[in-house]
Amino acid sequence: MRPPRLLNLLAAALVVPTLVVPALAAPGSGAAPGSGAAAAAADPAYHATVRITEHGIPHVTAEDWGSLGYGSGYATARSSICNLADTVLTARGERSRHLGGTARYRDGVSLDATNLQVDAFVTDLRNRRVVEGLLASAAGPSERARAMVRGYTAGINRWLRDNEITDPACRDASWIRPDATELDLWYGVYMANLIASSGNFVKEIVEADPPTLQDPGLPDLGLKLPLPTTNAEVAAYAAQLDGDQREELLRSLGQDGEFGSNATAIGGDASSTGRGLLLGNPHFPWGGRYKFTQQHLTIPGRYDVAGASLIGSPVVNIGWNKDVAWSHTVSTAYRFTPYEYLTVGPGPVYLSANGLLRKAERRVVDVAVKQPDGSVRTVREDLWRTPQGYVIDSPAQFMGWSPLSFWAIRDANAEHLRTIDTFLAMGEATSARDLLRRQDEGGGMPWVNTTAADSGGDTLYADHSVVPHVTDAMATRCMTPVGLLLKTVAGLPGLNGLLADGPCRWGTDADAQRPGILGPGRLPDVVRRDWVMNANDSYWTPNDRVRLEGYASIIGCERCARTMRTRMVQQYVVDRLAGGGKETPESLRGHQHENRVRAAEVMREDGRLDQVCAQTGETEACAVLAAWDGHSDADSVGTHLFEAFVQRAPSGANLWTVPFNAADPLHTPRGLRTGPRVVKAMQAAIDAVRASGVAFDAPWGSLQVAGDRGAPAYPLGGGEGDLAGNANALASRHPAANTGAYKPVSYGSSHIQAVSYLADGSVDARTILTYGQDEDPSSPWSADQTALFSQERWVRFAWTPEQVAQDLVQEIVLDGS
Repeated sequence: MRPPRLLNLLAAALVVPTLVVPALAAPGSGAAPGSGAAAAAADPAYHATVRITEHGIPHVTAEDWGSLGYGSGYATARSSICNLADTVLTARGERSRHLGGTARYRDGVSLDATNLQVDAFVTDLRNRRVVEGLLASAAGPSERARAMVRGYTAGINRWLRDNEITDPACRDASWIRPDATELDLWYGVYMANLIASSGNFVKEIVEADPPTLQDPGLPDLGLKLPLPTTNAEVAAYAAQLDGDQREELLRSLGQDGEFGSNATAIGGDASSTGRGLLLGNPHFPWGGRYKFTQQHLTIPGRYDVAGASLIGSPVVNIGWNKDVAWSHTVSTAYRFTPYEYLTVGPGPVYLSANGLLRKAERRVVDVAVKQPDGSVRTVREDLWRTPQGYVIDSPAQFMGWSPLSFWAIRDANAEHLRTIDTFLAMGEATSARDLLRRQDEGGGMPWVNTTAADSGGDTLYADHSVVPHVTDAMATRCMTPVGLLLKTVAGLPGLNGLLADGPCRWGTDADAQRPGILGPGRLPDVVRRDWVMNANDSYWTPNDRVRLEGYASIIGCERCARTMRTRMVQQYVVDRLAGGGKETPESLRGHQHENRVRAAEVMREDGRLDQVCAQTGETEACAVLAAWDGHSDADSVGTHLFEAFVQRAPSGANLWTVPFNAADPLHTPRGLRTGPRVVKAMQAAIDAVRASGVAFDAPWGSLQVAGDRGAPAYPLGGGEGDLAGNANALASRHPAANTGAYKPVSYGSSHIQAVSYLADGSVDARTILTYGQDEDPSSPWSADQTALFSQERWVRFAWTPEQVAQDLVQEIVLDGS
C-alpha cells in the first residue's frame, strides 16, 4: 500500500535534494557544478521550480509565462545543451564560421546542405529582417508567447553560466556561450516552420543562377520528350516517368511519407472506459535538430500540460492535459506553390503583368567561413528573389532556371510566427472540439494533422494546418504547362508568375487567421465517438468507414491508395472492435508493439509469397520465409528477407493482380503477382541479404538494433513502415552508433504516448522516449528508455502531484534573470 499523500511528500522532502541555484546538476546529467555563480538578485525576473522525476523528465512550475519558459529552457539545456547550441548557431547563420563551410548540415528531416549554403540562406533572412518584421505584425506572436521565448532563452543562458558542459559532442566548443537571444530562438522557430517548404530547397535557392551553355537548367532524366510547352503535351511527358522517378520527385518535394507518424484516437463508444483513449507515435529523427524532449509545464490554477517538445520549443507540441490528449502526423498538404516566370533572354529579366519587364532581385550575402588552418575569410554568395519569394534552380523537379523561364516559390509558413501561440493555446483546451477551435485561432499549425481524444469520449481528426489558399478552380486557371506536369505527377500546382499579383495570387478566407491561407471552413476535420486515425496518408480515410471529400487538392488526394502502414494502423482497430469488442487502455497501447506486418499478411494470401520465393530456387531462404511468423518482433526470424523484398518489389499493377478500388481502400490493392518481375525482386532481395553477410535465419533483433549516440546495440522490434506495413516504423539514416550492425536504427518511433481517460475521470499516461531524455552518453538517462523500448515496456508518466512526489529525483529552485 502506498503511503498517504502527506507521508509521501514528507518522505520525499527528507531524501530528495532541493537545490537553489547556483544549481547542481543531477548525477550523470551531462553537467558539472559551476564555480562561484553569482547569488540571485533580490527581485529576480524569473522564478521557477524544476522537479526532475525518474528518466530525467522535468516538471516545471511557475507563476507566469516568462518564468515557465525560464524553467523549460534551463531543463532543456540540462538534457540537450549541444543540440540547443547547434540550433542557435544555425539560427544565427554562423555554422561556417565555427564548423567550416563544406561540412554538411543534416536536420534529419528535409534539410541536407553544406554549412555555407545554410548560412547564406539564413544570413539573407537576417539581412532582410524577416523575423523582426513578423514579430511586429498581425502574423506574429502574442505577448505571452514572446514572454515564454524570452524566459526560455534566459534559462538556457542561466544553465550555461552555472554549469560546465560535459557532453563530449560539444564540451570543447568555445563558441558556446551564455549569449543566446530571444531573436535567435525566434529564427530557430522560423526555420522549423520551413522544413516542409523552403527547407526542402535551401541548396536550390542558394545555388540558383541564370542558365549557361554548361548548365541550361533542363532536367536530366534520360527522357525522349522535351518539357511540355502546351497542356496537351503534359500527359505524354508524364507517361515517360517510371515509378522510381515519380517517387524521387515526391521525395524531393517532401511528399514520400518518410517523415511521418501514426496516431489513433478511440472514442467513448468504442472504449472500455467510456471516455477517450489516444495512441500517438511520431516518426522522427533519433538525433539532431528535430529530437523531442519530454516536459510537464504548470502554472497552478491556470495551465497544466505534459508531453513532448521539439528542441528549441518552450511549449508542448504533442501531449495532454486533464481533458484532452493529442498527437500529430505529417500532413500531405503543400505549404508552398511555385510560380513560373517567362524570361526575356537567359538572364533574370522576366515578363510581368501588362507586358512590363521586371528583373529578379539579386541579393548578395557575405558569410564568414573557417578555413582548414583555423583562419576565417569571407565568402560571398548570391540569392535571387521575386515579389513571391526565392528563385530556385531545380531541374530534377522540372523547375530549373532555363533560357525560357525560372521558378520562385511562395511559402505560406514563411509568412507567420504563430506556431508557439498555437501549441500554447492547445494546452488550455477543454475538449477535442475546443482543441481545434484554439488551433484555428492560433493559425500556426505548420505542417501536421491533429488526432485527439477527450475525457468526454469525443475524438478528432483534422488537417487544419497552414495551406496556401489555392482552390482547384484557381489552380486550373493558373497552371502553366510545366505547372500542370507538376500537378499531374506530384499533386503540386505550378502557377503562372505573369499573373502572380493578380488572378493567380493566393486568395483569402474571412475565417482564416491571416490572408493567403485556407480558412478552417475549407479544411478537413471530423469529430466522432467511435475512432479516428492518421498515418500520413491524406485526410480522405480517418477510419474504415468515414470519407472526407470535396476539399482542395493542394491539401491531399481523395479516392487514392493508402500505404500499407495506414492499412495496418486501421486494421488493428478494426480487428479489435470486430464482434462488438472494445479498445481498452491496455489493448490500444499494446498495438504499439504488436508488430504485425500488413504487407506480408496481404502477400501471403493464397500462398503467393511462397510461390514467388520458390521460383528463385533459393530453398534455404524460402524455408525461412515460409516459417516466418509474419511479425517484426525482435525474435522473429525472416523479417529481414521480407523487408529486403518489399524494398525491391515493383509497384502498382506490376505488383498486384487486384488494383486499388476506392470503394475498398483498406483491402486494395491485393493479390500478389507471381510473374518474372516480382520473382526477380525476390531474387535480388535474397542476394542482398547474402551479400550483407547475415544468416537467413538470424533473429530480427540481432540485426535491427539501436543506432543513436551512446546507446548499446539493444535489439528492436518494428521495421520498414509504408512498404512493409509496420506501424512501429523504424529506419536507419546516418546512424551515430553501432554502425557495423545490419540495421542500426536512427529514425522512427520517438515520443510515444498512450493516454487514457479512465472511467473515474482520472488520466493514465504511459510514454516512452525511444532514445532517452539526455543526450550525454554518460548520463543514466541517455539510454534507459531505449532499453525499455527494446523490452516493449512503458514509463508511467508522473502526472499528478502525488506521482511527481513519488518519482522525484531532484528539485531545482530557480530565481534569476
